[in-house]
Amino acid sequence: MMKRILFALGLAALSVTARAQSVDGVFAQGAIAGVLDAWHAAAAAADEDKYFSYFTPDAVFLGTDPTERWTRDQFRAWAHPYFAKGKAWTFKTTSRWISFAPDYRVAWFDEALDTPNLGPCRGSGVLVATNSGWKIVQYNLSIPIPNDLTDEVKKEIEKYEHRKPGKKGP
Repeated sequence: MMKRILFALGLAALSVTARAQSVDGVFAQGAIAGVLDAWHAAAAAADEDKYFSYFTPDAVFLGTDPTERWTRDQFRAWAHPYFAKGKAWTFKTTSRWISFAPDYRVAWFDEALDTPNLGPCRGSGVLVATNSGWKIVQYNLSIPIPNDLTDEVKKEIEKYEHRKPGKKGP
């Protein structure tokens, strides 16, 4: 009888713990989604200060071109002319998945994006919890290539690399 009572108490404790973690997870997931949505909205509104406020000072942005690995400040210098003209870019999230480290202080995500200029894209990244809220530490923007097109795209990239100015070779 005593074993059954202890077993039931143990199950009840696990249930409460699981529920508390789920609530934390739901709250944190909503917070991350809110940051990412506001970040995308800041770009669409060409609000440069707000857009870059979502990054940590040591953040890295990986763009679609192989040369685009920028620190936050390098990325801001590149993007400034677009924001200054009042027209940055518009990314509409069509789906998003968010995961967390066990302590809910680090989150990573991936999202499918609809963009008017690039077409379907994928964004992925890492955020950290700071004293001033969740901040983006890394963002990677990519253009997914259907597997059936990989050989064709690979050949086009090889041709492009061969034609590049300053390229040595046969």
